[in-house]
Amino acid sequence: MIDLLRRLFAPDPAPFPDPDARVALAALLVRVAKSDGTYLPAEIARIDRILVARYGLNPVEAMRLRAQAEDVERDAPDTVRFTRAIKAVVPWEDRLGVVEALWSVVIADGVRGDDEAAILRTVAPLLGVSDPDSALARHRAETALAARG
Repeated sequence: MIDLLRRLFAPDPAPFPDPDARVALAALLVRVAKSDGTYLPAEIARIDRILVARYGLNPVEAMRLRAQAEDVERDAPDTVRFTRAIKAVVPWEDRLGVVEALWSVVIADGVRGDDEAAILRTVAPLLGVSDPDSALARHRAETALAARG
């Protein structure tokens, strides 16, 4: 994981190979889930479901990826630097999907807390996603959650 962080913060980072990009993006999901000072089972389960759906993993593989991401998140620097580094190595199309996934983690426990919403208002623009696009991503996440009941 140290190598991943070193490459993430290199002066001119190259696009990540898929496994490293997965870990970095999963770490951002974990960072957002922890932003309100709690890391609830509903948020953990939501992260695992996102990883299963996004990367075609089975549940055990998703749990392993999340565990790696938790290690990276713990060792990563402040959210602004971490998010900017991810932006440099992840294509825009993927970043828009990540914002939707981040919103789904924020609302996973049924509460859209102020701390979590604030970090999304910071992270989305740092990823190059506009406020209107972030709002649409939030709406898609809320609709998907409501559809699951």
